[in-house]
Amino acid sequence: MPFSAVAATVQDILPWRDLYRQEMNCQIIHDSLHSRPGWTEPYLLQAGETTVGYGSVCVGGPWTGKPALFEYYVLPAHRARIFDLFCAWVAATQVMRMEIQSNDPLITPMLHLFGRDIKSDSILFHDRVTTSHLLPGAVVRRARPNDVEQIKARQLDADADWLATVDGEVAAAGGILYHYNRPYGDIYMHVAESFRRRGVGAFLVQELKRHCYERGSIPSARCNPSNVASRRTLQRAGFVPCGHILLAEIDPDRL
Repeated sequence: MPFSAVAATVQDILPWRDLYRQEMNCQIIHDSLHSRPGWTEPYLLQAGETTVGYGSVCVGGPWTGKPALFEYYVLPAHRARIFDLFCAWVAATQVMRMEIQSNDPLITPMLHLFGRDIKSDSILFHDRVTTSHLLPGAVVRRARPNDVEQIKARQLDADADWLATVDGEVAAAGGILYHYNRPYGDIYMHVAESFRRRGVGAFLVQELKRHCYERGSIPSARCNPSNVASRRTLQRAGFVPCGHILLAEIDPDRL
């Protein structure tokens, strides 16, 4: 039986993406790329003349000029030929890079079989522990217009929605990004240098987690693998590593 990949539209793959999201059951870091015109090139995967899944290539934004395979789904009944379908997809796209989420059970084996020079771009975290950190004099609240001067002086994110203050002084800033697949929210934060190693970051993340749940969302987070301080802060606030964003080149000799 011949296997092929046929160029499609985002609209064409929507039913398959619903199945993909359901099976992933986690935050999908690149979920929003499909909603950005010109950022992705989708393909329908076919066994003979039957459509059995889809694959997507990111081509816009940071991937302009360096496209990467990033999303791959095959119906369970056809997964005995998942390697053949992947090779057909690569042949159709001629793309030789991958950027994938390691807790994706379908594309991760493809990366480890066909990829080389594999490296981690981010560590992914999901929430598994409810913490109850207390920090004397610390309050987490919404940012206000009159906070701008202190935020800039502390070299924090001026667009952050939330602040942690200690004895009335701005100590950290952060927020929750909701442009990922529902119901997940991505927590970020940054602590001013003069307030580091005092538990401010963990306290802020803990409270952002609580706010995320109160809005009917599930908190998630990620950080650069080299950022030891951020990794430890997330873990202190109850986050547990669940995967990586992995980058790789495809080795043509393995196809």
